[in-house]
Amino acid sequence: MTLLEAHNLPFAIAVMIFVFIAVLQIVGAGDWFDSGDVDIDLDLDGPSGGGFVDGMMSLLGIGRVPFLVWLIVLLFTFAAIGVAGQQSLIAITGAPLPTLLAALAAGTAALPLTGVLTRPLANLMPQDETSAIRLDSLVRREAEIQIGTAEAGSPARAKVIDRHGQAHFVMVEPHDPEAVLREGETVLLAAREGQTFYGVQYQNPNLALN
Repeated sequence: MTLLEAHNLPFAIAVMIFVFIAVLQIVGAGDWFDSGDVDIDLDLDGPSGGGFVDGMMSLLGIGRVPFLVWLIVLLFTFAAIGVAGQQSLIAITGAPLPTLLAALAAGTAALPLTGVLTRPLANLMPQDETSAIRLDSLVRREAEIQIGTAEAGSPARAKVIDRHGQAHFVMVEPHDPEAVLREGETVLLAAREGQTFYGVQYQNPNLALN
């Protein structure tokens, strides 16, 4: 089988990782990889290089879709380009590229192509699943308790809107161990530890004027 030839080893590994991730998603274990938003938003908004980095990330498609989706597209594209390129070289010259050189060439081509492919995918993804951001950027934002009652040691599910206008669902406990945050309440996310946020009871001052 062509994929199992020695010169296609990097592409065979990419296919195996692709299949492994796909199986985990099918059986519902994919959250082990993507239990929260991936911490890839560099927050480089200052004058020193932020525009260049943001531009490169946008070109490569990073942040347009959840990281796991981006990785799957990259793996598939890398393997497809690599195997097709090796087969073409064998047909033309009678010999494939050395394994390392073939992997480097396929990776160089796959990265920008992944960026192109993720653009239409981003439009198809549910809006509350897009915009990979730093979880810390959700601190000091309002969240609404949607499911359950949050008590110390017993978080509840809350909805928070990030700066891009996208919805994220996080687990929230009260910052004050004696407090109780009930379903429907709006809280201010004051701190974060791991995947758990700590909220305080909060009333939007704009609402008080109405």
